[in-house]
Amino acid sequence: MSSAVSQITGVPTNIITGFLGAGKTTAILNLLAHKPEGERWAVLVNEFGEIGVDGSLVEGQSGEATGVFIREVPGGCMCCTAGLPMQIALAQLLRRAKPQRLLIEPTGLGHPLEVLQTLSAEHNREVLTIQKTLTVVDARNIADERYSTHATFEQQLAIADLVIANKQDLYTDSDKANLQAYVEERCRPGVDIVYTEYGQVPLTALDGPTAITANEPAHQHARKEAPLLAEDLPFPECGYVTAMNQGEGFESIGWRFNPEIVFDRQRLFAFLSGLQVERLKAVFITADGIFGYNMTRDALTESVLGECAESRIEIITDAIRPQWIDKLTDCFDQAA
Repeated sequence: MSSAVSQITGVPTNIITGFLGAGKTTAILNLLAHKPEGERWAVLVNEFGEIGVDGSLVEGQSGEATGVFIREVPGGCMCCTAGLPMQIALAQLLRRAKPQRLLIEPTGLGHPLEVLQTLSAEHNREVLTIQKTLTVVDARNIADERYSTHATFEQQLAIADLVIANKQDLYTDSDKANLQAYVEERCRPGVDIVYTEYGQVPLTALDGPTAITANEPAHQHARKEAPLLAEDLPFPECGYVTAMNQGEGFESIGWRFNPEIVFDRQRLFAFLSGLQVERLKAVFITADGIFGYNMTRDALTESVLGECAESRIEIITDAIRPQWIDKLTDCFDQAA
């Protein structure tokens, strides 16, 4: 940590983890909306794909005026390569925000234990005070072996101080029973379940120290030279940058579009709503304004945004379809 950051001490820090589509980002947005007036909060977001979208989705809600500061670490698990991408982003975020609270959102396909170990490392101990880890789950997924036997999903439950069972309005009694049994089997004794809808997590859920100790050496991923991220690439003549990633049994593909490109909102929504993928996040500049898109197993939602620098989309799936980019370019508004 730099000397400027080292002057910041004891920042209460929460990891908010959970598998794809459980509602982590929605929960964080709700927490930010209810943060104490006058406090400065920082959020470090990790995305599986290399096209960072979450920062664009909350861009209009961050900055000095709101007291909310966002920093992204795209391109896979942020604890990779000895945690260097995470450490750089964390130092920059703390220096800018000087926050009263820090929220960490690892990718749903990342390694939350290793993130916790990095945060608990000696060089962070004076700067950060690690508080409760919240694991957001969709109880309906417990019956699906792709989730319940996935090593990352198991690890997310193993480090939980509190389980947030989101989307409870969609649960059956069987879903709740399955979750209770799974939590008793996978979590530490005494870990509570809080049932919620639309990510409405109470601020009190953040308070209190974590019961997890992170003394074991962090998992070491294969070291490789870091490529120039899609975030940093200039736009080629075609007007868009493509980036792909894979791991943990899933693939991702994403695109950044030159900000001069405007989309036809109606054609765009028709294309996005027809996709059958694990997860989708996007922000698009359209002829009707700027819109954010969020797809989970339940629905595709569209929300109005105030601003964004450029159109972006990230798709996580079990099989990438090469025709998707052609469908997207067909959505360009030729009249713009």
